Amino acid sequence: MYCKRIRVRDFRNIECEEIEFSEGVNVVSGENAQGKTNLLEAIYYVSVGKSFRATQNSEIIRFGTKRAVVELDFDDGIREQTIKMTVFKEKKRQAEKNGVKIEKLSDIVGCFRTVLFCPEHLSLVKDGPALRRNYLDIAISRARPMYLHALQKHNYILKQRNLLIKNALNDRKTFDTTVDLWSEQLAHAAAIITKFRAEFIKKVDFHVKECFAEMSGERENPSISYKSSSKLYEEELFDLEKLEKQFTKLLRENHDREIYAGATLYGAHKDDMEVLLNSQEARFFASQGQQRSLAIALKLAEGEICYSEFSDYPVFLFDDVLSELDAKRRDYLINRIKGKQVIMTTCDKNEIREAKKISVSDGKYTED
Repeated sequence: MYCKRIRVRDFRNIECEEIEFSEGVNVVSGENAQGKTNLLEAIYYVSVGKSFRATQNSEIIRFGTKRAVVELDFDDGIREQTIKMTVFKEKKRQAEKNGVKIEKLSDIVGCFRTVLFCPEHLSLVKDGPALRRNYLDIAISRARPMYLHALQKHNYILKQRNLLIKNALNDRKTFDTTVDLWSEQLAHAAAIITKFRAEFIKKVDFHVKECFAEMSGERENPSISYKSSSKLYEEELFDLEKLEKQFTKLLRENHDREIYAGATLYGAHKDDMEVLLNSQEARFFASQGQQRSLAIALKLAEGEICYSEFSDYPVFLFDDVLSELDAKRRDYLINRIKGKQVIMTTCDKNEIREAKKISVSDGKYTED
């Protein structure tokens, strides 16, 4: 799979541009705040239907305009396809695939596959569990539509169950008569999500270990594992029936605790991905460079898993990926991305010699 070209109108500081890419490494260079990351954001938006920087869609629309349009042509190994996303300030965004309007975002996710690394992804290692769950949700959803469906169902049920819990002090009768119904549905969805996540993380752990063995000469030993609120042992997380029974049990036996807390205490929304380096928590004991290497390794692992699923690599989007890496890790990464399509940003276009060079200034892109 590779991105052939992109047409962007009124997206961030990009007024109207068409950019073509090579099948190998593409380096987008320029001074800060000129539009390097904006281009990656536009590509990523087509891939997953949301920005990795903006909290509101209106933020990506160029100042003084009413809508942003991103249209991307890609080759999926069978034929060339086109996805078009139109974002409005005051109404729902629109998606089209090959000129046909798509009603559900889930029908777009996974069509054009990307793996993104940006400096904010250091949070995967050093910050809270919500960001790691989001990483898992995006990575798995693009390969497993059943996961995305279970996640959407889980989040809806969780919202309804939390409302029931918050109202329990004033209306305990309604709580007692309906909570088990919500609990059973939540347990079913949580079990599916947990099983998918546990299977994914087992693969991630293998590839991250492989990356670090090559990067550090086996001097550093990472470990990635899944911590589930189900309280089951790691080997039990692959048993869907056991997971569902355990979640149901926990949700039924802790009503008073949940009412006191004002929220649901068990489910996929309480889980985490633990990242260790040399048997110590990486967020506390790893250096900035080691944390960055771990985040990059997680992204490379995501690409390898995608390849094992589809026999094709995704498009790698790397924003400022080489900074803060020592020479050995930098050389490793440059060698590792050969044979894959990579679109990466940098302030120094000479950091990678064998690449298509694209310069950007004030939202305008020119091929060097």
